[in-house]
Amino acid sequence: MSFSATNLLVASLLYLIVLFGIAWVTERGLIPRYWVRHPLVYTLSLGVYAGIWAVYAAVGIAAETGYGFLAYYLGISGAFLLAPVLLNPILRIGRAYQLTSLADLFAYRYRSQWAGTLVTLCSGGAILALLSMQIQAVTTSASILAPDTSPNLISVMFSLTVVLFAMLFGARRDQTSENHQGLVLAIAFDSLVKLVALLVLGGVILFGVFGGMDGLDAWLLSNSSPATTMTLSVDDGSWRAVMLMSFAGALVLPHMYHMTFSENPSPKALAKASWGLPLYLLLLGLPVPLILWGGQALEVTTGPSFFSLGTAQALDNPWLTLLMYIAGLSAASGLMIVSTLALAGMVLNHVVLPLKTPREQGDIYRWLQWIKRLLIAVIIFTALLFHETLGKNLDLSILGIISLSGTLQLLPGALGVIYWPEGNRRGLIAGLVTGLAIWVVTLVLPFSNTVNLLGLLEAPLVPDYSNWHIFTFISLTANVAVFALISMVSTSTSEETSAAQACSMGALSRPQRRELLATSSTEFAKQLAEPLGFGVAKREVARALSQLKLPNVEYRPYQLRRLRDQIEINLSGLLGPSVARDMVKRHLGFKPMARGGTAQDIRYVERALGDYQNQLTGLAGELDNLRRHYRQTLQNLPIPACSVGEDGEILMWNTAMESLTGITADDVVGARLLALPEHWHLLLDDFNRGEELHRYKHRLDLRGKPHWLNLHKAALSGPDHPEGGSIILVEDQTETRLLEDELMHSERLASVGRLAAGVAHEIGNPVTGISSLAQNLKLETDNPDILDTADQIQQQTRRISTILQSLMNFARTGNHAQANRYEPVVVHRCVDESINLLSLSDRGQGIHFVNDCPPDLRVLGDEQRLVQVFINLLANARDASPVGGSIRVSGNGDGYSAIIEVTDEGSGIPQDQLDHIFEPFYTTKAPNQGTGLGLSLVYSIVEEHYGNIQVDSPADAKTGTGTCVRLRLPAYEPDTDYTAISQNERS
Repeated sequence: MSFSATNLLVASLLYLIVLFGIAWVTERGLIPRYWVRHPLVYTLSLGVYAGIWAVYAAVGIAAETGYGFLAYYLGISGAFLLAPVLLNPILRIGRAYQLTSLADLFAYRYRSQWAGTLVTLCSGGAILALLSMQIQAVTTSASILAPDTSPNLISVMFSLTVVLFAMLFGARRDQTSENHQGLVLAIAFDSLVKLVALLVLGGVILFGVFGGMDGLDAWLLSNSSPATTMTLSVDDGSWRAVMLMSFAGALVLPHMYHMTFSENPSPKALAKASWGLPLYLLLLGLPVPLILWGGQALEVTTGPSFFSLGTAQALDNPWLTLLMYIAGLSAASGLMIVSTLALAGMVLNHVVLPLKTPREQGDIYRWLQWIKRLLIAVIIFTALLFHETLGKNLDLSILGIISLSGTLQLLPGALGVIYWPEGNRRGLIAGLVTGLAIWVVTLVLPFSNTVNLLGLLEAPLVPDYSNWHIFTFISLTANVAVFALISMVSTSTSEETSAAQACSMGALSRPQRRELLATSSTEFAKQLAEPLGFGVAKREVARALSQLKLPNVEYRPYQLRRLRDQIEINLSGLLGPSVARDMVKRHLGFKPMARGGTAQDIRYVERALGDYQNQLTGLAGELDNLRRHYRQTLQNLPIPACSVGEDGEILMWNTAMESLTGITADDVVGARLLALPEHWHLLLDDFNRGEELHRYKHRLDLRGKPHWLNLHKAALSGPDHPEGGSIILVEDQTETRLLEDELMHSERLASVGRLAAGVAHEIGNPVTGISSLAQNLKLETDNPDILDTADQIQQQTRRISTILQSLMNFARTGNHAQANRYEPVVVHRCVDESINLLSLSDRGQGIHFVNDCPPDLRVLGDEQRLVQVFINLLANARDASPVGGSIRVSGNGDGYSAIIEVTDEGSGIPQDQLDHIFEPFYTTKAPNQGTGLGLSLVYSIVEEHYGNIQVDSPADAKTGTGTCVRLRLPAYEPDTDYTAISQNERS
């Protein structure tokens, strides 16, 4: 049964259109992102590894070696089962440093552009045979189904289709996206088509040809030849070589590296794939024996490698035949697309860009996109040329052996990335060149008949295909030996050592804390504008700032170092690690080291150890717990503390320091002391640079209030800490200072009290004399005016005596007992007397006093002392009132209390002073205008009368002016026996 060339072409185009449609719909976001990034899709996409082997070559190998065909699946299954120790470290490194290919990984780890270029050339030369294998499989299968079709036309059309797909969905303009989701889903669909087609064919053969398991057993018993029993000789080393090459393929094959690491959606997906891919390959391998036995039973003439098509044709089932053709087309196209895409990125980063950096390109992203598309076309057509000249003359298995044995030479270097920090670029390059030379001489030239084609031999050379595995092991052994020997006898550079520490499992990079030439992120963009252009430089700096969650303008040295590293990582994914490293090193360089060395970046080490928290066990875990304990002790220390490097960079800023300064650790750690607010950086920087180790009672105004600080400094240098630096402790002595001031104030008050008592005693004698003279004056004259003046003199001397007695009582703390018996007092009369006394003074002549107290409002108390209260209140109100203002005194009864209010129209009392106005010697007046004793005396007298006093300021909420002093005193009730009450109170 055969197909016309037109029907075959239409079927191929329809399938490829479906493939294009899946990728296009995914790229437009029409398929939910959860589906696209599902671990099952990722696992199926890894099925690209099988390629044409699954559909065609596996059956041919099974016919030759029996179950040896499984070695191709077992090797990579073992690699994925060892994912935690083999693949996860590579994934971590690739994600951390944006290494999108094995060449990037080698160039970063071994700090050598030559290493990346050599890996690229090795991969390119080896992959040509693998690509030729895919082209040959598609061409041969199309020729089997449509014998009248030109093989050259098929190979050209197939290559053009692959070029178009890879350009559209593999070389997009947006170089900053994580992966190619459309490509991944399309490849996953390819893998699913392969699996379904093979399982369907196996089922048809089992039940359609053999009639079930019983029929198959009967046929195997009747056909017991080695070809049907699929025996495997243990002495044959080829299956071991295939298994080793398959194991290495998980790391070194460009398409597998790309799908496993570059297109990985998450570490969890790789964990699922570690058992999902072996399961998928097991399902792919199950139908292979059935297809082989079915082809033998049906006596198919196509040859074992193409039994899949021949068996379907022999069953005379056009749909099944077309399905198997599509499966082969799907397998070949998927592997070619991914391999070409990965190889184009390697050539771009390690061959093109080192020769021509896009310095003058207006849009570097578009330039890179078109260069990559051009490289895809060049690689595909180079593979097509290889196929037309050499590949079509070789078996599928031979092409696979040449390709896999070539990429196997990259395995020692790949394992050295994570397991051998002592390996260096000299050893890598020497070992790789040695292994590749043996591979070319023993495998490539003989197997490809290159010598015969060049006409260098008179008699044709017939290669011995049976010993290929021996040459494979020889080349690999020589590679490993030279790599190890040269690495041990040569020294690694500091850059290699640092990269090895970053790549090795469990190792921790120890970057140096050096100062950059650029002092802000804005300067970063200016410096990178030279190689990238200002627009691209600004975009890359902004992208790095966003990834690190930093502000748009960053100036802190530690954060600038992080920003520099992130920019290098991003440029590594865009231009390759070598070009990115050289660009960043040249344009974002460090200042020269002052003393031949610098301290470690402690902040970076802290962050890295934090990431390792759940991975440290045993002694390392206990040491990390100890480190965390001491760090937490410093953080929770109740004394403000900070650690400063010798270059003035802040390394630690504890919680107490945050509370004292109001500055969070995230804002200042990694910055210089000079970046602190002026008052803090002047204090701390001056103290840090000075010779003094202690500074006591330094005054610093914070938030409008004075603070007193004690500063202590200790050097951190020593045999266990060569980096130097210092730790500064800041003691807040403000409360202690205030308590001291309060104690001194109390002592001053006591002294003033004693002085007041002495003054009062001394004044008493002249006052008594004045009173006596006034009494004598009344006896010596009958003039009414003089008698009235004498009465007033006696009245005022009595008032002076009362004030002196109050002052004496105030001097004796707590002694406010009164000898006088309280009597009913008319409030209106007390206020009038107070107003009259104030009118004797020439102060406040423009003030109008209003007495609105009811005449019948009476309180129980001492009239002279209450007059003293109103004199002080009205005097304060007079002093606070503007010229022409009025002061109103009002009163009313409220049950058993009398409420008297004194209201003025002054400016009021500030809220922060209201709590202090009744304190002795506290005054808001000018130094020569008040003593601060008036309101204190008022408060004392009101308390003696069992009342309370309240001040509201402002009195008028609308205008915000005035003060209202409200007195509440016991009201006089005529029916109450106050004599008994007074006696009870005194007793």
